[in-house]
Amino acid sequence: MQAKAIIEEQLKTDGISPTDYQDPDPHETSEWLEALDQILDDDDPRRASYLIKELTDRARYAGTDIPAIFNTPYCNTIKVNEERAYPGDIEMERRIKSIIRWNAMAMVVGQNKKDPGIGGHIATYASVATLMEVGFNHFFRGSIADAAGESQPGDFIYFQGHASPGIYSRAFLEGRLTLQHLENFRHELRGEPGLSSYPHPWLMPDFWRFPTVSMGLASLNAIYQARFMRYLENRDLISATDRKVWAFLGDGEMDEPESMGSITLASREKLENLIFVINCNLQRLDGPVRGNGKIVNELEAAFRGAGWNVIKVLWGRTWDPLFAKDKTGILLKRMEECVDGEYQSFRAKDGKFLRDKFFGKYPELAELVEDMTDDQLWALRRGGHDSIKVYNAYRRAVETTGKPTVILAKTIKGYGLGPSGGEGRNLAHQSKKLDDEDLVNFIKRFNLPISEEDAKKAKFYIPEKNSPEAIYMQQRRDALGGNTLVREQKSEKLETPGLELFKEQTDGSQGREVSTTMAFVRILTSLLKDSNIGKRIVPIIPDEARTFGMESLFRQVGIYASQGSSINRTIPTCSSSTRNRRTGRFWRKALPKPARCAHSRRPVRHTRTTASRWFPSTSIIRCLGSSESAISSGRSPIHEARASSAARPRGERLSMERDCSIRTGIATCWPAPFRPAPPTIRLMLTKSR
Repeated sequence: MQAKAIIEEQLKTDGISPTDYQDPDPHETSEWLEALDQILDDDDPRRASYLIKELTDRARYAGTDIPAIFNTPYCNTIKVNEERAYPGDIEMERRIKSIIRWNAMAMVVGQNKKDPGIGGHIATYASVATLMEVGFNHFFRGSIADAAGESQPGDFIYFQGHASPGIYSRAFLEGRLTLQHLENFRHELRGEPGLSSYPHPWLMPDFWRFPTVSMGLASLNAIYQARFMRYLENRDLISATDRKVWAFLGDGEMDEPESMGSITLASREKLENLIFVINCNLQRLDGPVRGNGKIVNELEAAFRGAGWNVIKVLWGRTWDPLFAKDKTGILLKRMEECVDGEYQSFRAKDGKFLRDKFFGKYPELAELVEDMTDDQLWALRRGGHDSIKVYNAYRRAVETTGKPTVILAKTIKGYGLGPSGGEGRNLAHQSKKLDDEDLVNFIKRFNLPISEEDAKKAKFYIPEKNSPEAIYMQQRRDALGGNTLVREQKSEKLETPGLELFKEQTDGSQGREVSTTMAFVRILTSLLKDSNIGKRIVPIIPDEARTFGMESLFRQVGIYASQGSSINRTIPTCSSSTRNRRTGRFWRKALPKPARCAHSRRPVRHTRTTASRWFPSTSIIRCLGSSESAISSGRSPIHEARASSAARPRGERLSMERDCSIRTGIATCWPAPFRPAPPTIRLMLTKSR
């Protein structure tokens, strides 16, 4: 039967030996396998999955040790027969991508020619170009219509920081940036139009939405951004849409503790609006990410174990005929046994080396490619460089419900840059210049209409405004709701409450002993009840609300639970219920900083409450307001209220002073040195007279 043949081939590929367990009853085993084969052939595959799950659960309940399996075969998740037709003009998009590649490279190389040592990165965008362009042409929406037909901000994108030259290059073709911007790359402070090294909303407040180059922060902030979107929707503060939060990350970056620190939060909250795209070019600054292992397998196991939907895009469509031709599973077996260090060495050489070292290990594998030339073998692409494979991965990701998605796309660092650009080599990250031969080879490889003389000078290629490429780009952006490479600075205005709201505190304790935390809770209660800003207050509590005497607020405003609660859980030793509900205001999290980085066009006040490390009786409340059109971490008004005191000696009472000045700061906690001191409301200690 068909199913049986496929399974047997896969077992051979996975290297599962029958000697791992001596079967005492082969006849019975055969009956079980035949029954499963029949289901696979005749029924819905989901039926087979259901039965296997039921059998597995039954075995576990009986105490049987069932091994956990978190890795799938080292091939594309989406099979060829499951792929959809590509909706765009793939040849036109290839020409546009080639132009963007060239201008991104020319921007860095040209700047280093006239200003040696200025730096910049060209290899990262070379590897991620296809991942970016498929998104820009078919998925990244500039605006979205809600259920009422009103236009809402579109998707939010955390770009891989070192790929910024490619983003600038696309914005240049779209007319968002001028030639002067590109000529002043990394010189944004000279007084002339220029470009910052990396995504930086403070330096380019009309362009970048999120700072991402600090390794590990993009993934963490994207998770909290997606969660905050759901929070705002569940509380009816913004319209519910199918907006997505995309985060483009590097495989080496995923070693940062922050990168993986909250991935279980995303699955627990069922953040189907979150999509990670990890650029697996297998290479970090100092060498392979996993020289003796596979970073793709490691990430797949971690994310699958955390409950994410994992989509692997490892091999381009040029490999499809070889997979179809292979009837023994030897090709996949060879792919499984190679480690990342070997894959990098294969790419750093040539087609003959690939034939000898990869295909030549097994005679039947060498026979599989005997009718192919070395050049044809060298042209076999990785999945992250194939628009059709990437499109289908993105399509499945946006259609996934009930869980976040991570796409593991295998690419080549420095793709197309040649030897001096470090293509597939460890020096790729440090490459800032290309020699003349590689510059000429670049325009030939990507069929660019640039003369060899201009190529050697790394001159920009500027197509006509009414060229087919420019028209196509504009049509695609119009179809997707407008530009995504723009950051609008507008928001609703909120009326700040007057000082009379805190009359109880300004009048003092009138001789009564009042703890700092009690005064703080009363201030917060007043703010939550205020008719103007009350519903915008977002208290973020690291599981110490009762420590601060906030238990009574649980019943009044509730604790946010994205999935709601079917029970009214009450702690036996406490009189109040926790009141978990979808519309609750309290946001529980032990790591509040990234939560404060998520913002919306709708102004809200993120209220962070923590215990001080220096004073045992200190409590702090920070109210951060955003004024972003599309949730961002850029410049915006901040109102901060801080209630603090050291351990209050007996007999002292509280009074209040207020700094009424309004300043402008940065609405993100990263990096702190860039945020000016905001206005404050302070609770001060004074002695009773």
